[in-house]
Amino acid sequence: MTNAYTNASGQRLDLPDPNVTAQGKGLTGMEYKIIGSTLQAVILELDPGETVFSESGGMAWMTNNITMNTSGRGGGLGGVLKRAVSGESLFLVEYTSQGGKGTVAFASDFPGKIVALNLGQGQQMIAQKQAFLCAEKTVNLDIHFRRRLGAGLFGGEGFVLQKLTGPGVAFVCLDGEIMEYTLGQGEVLKVDTGHVAMYEPTVNFDIEMVKGFTNILFGGEGLFLATLTGPGRVWLQTMPTQNLAKAIMPFLPKTSG
Repeated sequence: MTNAYTNASGQRLDLPDPNVTAQGKGLTGMEYKIIGSTLQAVILELDPGETVFSESGGMAWMTNNITMNTSGRGGGLGGVLKRAVSGESLFLVEYTSQGGKGTVAFASDFPGKIVALNLGQGQQMIAQKQAFLCAEKTVNLDIHFRRRLGAGLFGGEGFVLQKLTGPGVAFVCLDGEIMEYTLGQGEVLKVDTGHVAMYEPTVNFDIEMVKGFTNILFGGEGLFLATLTGPGRVWLQTMPTQNLAKAIMPFLPKTSG
C-alpha cells in the first residue's frame, strides 16, 4: 500500500485521477471515457487511421501523433452556409491518429453533463444549439430549423437546433443536471424554452404564448413556452446558459464613460 500524498517537501506529486462517469467503445473502434462531475471532459483513444471531428475550438488536449484537418465537413458548401446563417462555427476540425494509438480530449465549457449518444444507422437526435462537442467520422452533423412560424419567430434559441444522424457515437454537452421524460402518443410537456436540451425527432416541438394577462405581466416566466408533444423521449436541463448569464449580469463590473 502506497503512502497518501501529504505535500511533504520533495515528495512526488501524484494527484488522484478524476472519477470516470461513463466509458465505452464507438462504431469505428474508438474508445472513450467521460471524466469529472460538474465540468466534465471526454477522452478519446484512437487507433491508427481513426478520425473524430468537432467544431472549431472544441479540442482541449491531444498527443503528438494526432493530426488536425479543418474542413467544411457536414454538407459541403451548403452546410457551411447553414452554419453561417445559424451562427454556428463555419468549419469543422477532423482529428486523426497516425503511427500508433493517439489520444484527444474535449472539455465542456459550462457546468453540466457530457452525454454519449450511441446512434444506430439512420437514428437521429435533435439537440439544443451549440450542444455538439465531438463525434466519430461516421456521424452526420446538420443544422435543424424549426418550420412552424411560432417557433421560428418567438422560440429564440429553440428556433435553431442541431441534428445528429447515425451510425456512430456522438457527444453533446447539456447544461446543469438532466431529467429524462418519455412522452406517450399525444402527451404534452410545457417547458421554458431554455430548458429543452434534446429530444427524439418523433417529438413535435412548438411554441405557444402564455395565457392570461396577469401571467404575462407578473408571472416572470416570459411570454412563450415550448410545447413538446409525444411520442418520444425528451431531455430537460436544469441550468440553461442564458439563465445563468442573466443571473450574474447584475453583479458584473460596469464600465464607465
